[in-house]
Amino acid sequence: MHSILIVDDHAVVRTGIKQILADAFAGADIDEAGNADEALGKVLKREYGLVILDISMPGRSGLEVLRDLKYQRPTMPVLVLSVHPEDQMGIRLLKAGASGYLNKDSAPDDLIKAVGKVLEGGRYISPTLAERLVLDIQTDSGKPPHEILSDREYEVLCAIARGKAVSEIARDLSLSVKTVSTYRTRILEKMQMKTNAELTHYAVRQGLVD
Repeated sequence: MHSILIVDDHAVVRTGIKQILADAFAGADIDEAGNADEALGKVLKREYGLVILDISMPGRSGLEVLRDLKYQRPTMPVLVLSVHPEDQMGIRLLKAGASGYLNKDSAPDDLIKAVGKVLEGGRYISPTLAERLVLDIQTDSGKPPHEILSDREYEVLCAIARGKAVSEIARDLSLSVKTVSTYRTRILEKMQMKTNAELTHYAVRQGLVD
């Protein structure tokens, strides 16, 4: 019997996903969590056959939650579900250990296909993301500046672009203010920029933030 944990901060979304999966995977044991801390607590108590993770929840970043889940249960597959287009976060999340990436605008049949493939031990990569992966491999040089950032630097960049203060970012990422400031300095150097306004303008133009 398959055991699945759905992690999303919207109850109506969890209910919808649960119904789709219950109809498609008869007898599946489907559990829910409304935030990252609840999800991590549940994963500590049992190992699920699959975690379906929304990475756009308030508070801790999706990348950080994914890393924590994989640290606790290295072999447990995680299928990321997000409102963000695949080309924004897909490759970065796959490299961080996700077994698949699916946009929330996808049809229910796509969700069923993705879940089925991951439960069978495979990875789900849409044709669009597969093409992006090939291009990423073929074009190591000439990448957009944000793609040379580390995962943590990327998280800080997005937080700055969303207008968060250094103290807020430090709290959200469980870092010191000094460490966040150091990341900010590195980001500016790598991207050859001088101000938060430049970083914000870039992130908006690239579609990294809403």
